[in-house]
Amino acid sequence: MDRFDAMTVFARVVETGSFTRAALTLHMSKTSVTQLVQQLEAQLRVKLLNRTTRKVNVTADGAVYYERVLAILADVLDAETSLPSADTRPRGRLRIDVPSPLASMVLVPALPRFHAQYPDIQLDLGASDRPVDVIGENVDCVLRGGLLTDQSLAARHIADLTLGVYASPAYLAQAGTPAHPRELDEDRHRIVGFRWASTGRNVPLALARGEEEVTVQGRYTLSLDEGNAYLAAGVAGMGVLWLPDYMAQQHAARGELVRLFDDWRIAPMPLYAAYAPRRHVSPRLRVFIDWVAALMDEIAPVQRPPLRRGAPS
Repeated sequence: MDRFDAMTVFARVVETGSFTRAALTLHMSKTSVTQLVQQLEAQLRVKLLNRTTRKVNVTADGAVYYERVLAILADVLDAETSLPSADTRPRGRLRIDVPSPLASMVLVPALPRFHAQYPDIQLDLGASDRPVDVIGENVDCVLRGGLLTDQSLAARHIADLTLGVYASPAYLAQAGTPAHPRELDEDRHRIVGFRWASTGRNVPLALARGEEEVTVQGRYTLSLDEGNAYLAAGVAGMGVLWLPDYMAQQHAARGELVRLFDDWRIAPMPLYAAYAPRRHVSPRLRVFIDWVAALMDEIAPVQRPPLRRGAPS
């Protein structure tokens, strides 16, 4: 048994949930795929898969082994592509997790350009607003807004998302248009709450105008923890919301949302690409992060402080 081939086959069976589909994607016979997995289990003396007539499910031991196998296969691929005389085109699999609105509104529509440039990179894209254990879940990279709290990760600052306060015309017709942010704490107004998955608490609104600073908590009848649903609730008239301008842009252009407090400023939200620290970043991860940074530079470039006279550029 070739251990590398057996690990490759095992990983594909887990991902497809089927010996038959794994065999098709690997251009092998189902008999060969089955035999390699059986030989691997015999070598390890562990049952990796539960087989039924309809589905193949990974066991608890198999799930642990699968995550390690993915890392091993990725390291082998990186070693091959690092050779000076090897084909240096980035290739292989990337597991990425990004906020759901960023995925649906920005990244996914632009991915045909990425695929045209890097056709040999396979992306497994997770779209969620939940905290992701990059190392524990064997994820290559996450894109996250806000300050990074996990100091064990390497990170690249790729954008500063400008924020705005918005409400639907229907909501404003019913509750009135607030002239000052403090009015959002009054009984007649409601916000749409957005809960950070890590804390379970709604995100407050902090604004500044000149020397005046205001923090608003607001009252809500609906609180959510997913960005697309949060935006939909605001468009539906459930209350006032604050969010990155790129999320509201199309709805505001169609008159479905109205921007409030234009003379007030909200601190931009930094966006980071975070990944496990390694001595060597794979070519496929490097080109993906570079591509995302260039894409975000069109939408929300990093806001660097102005240069002082005599300061280095």
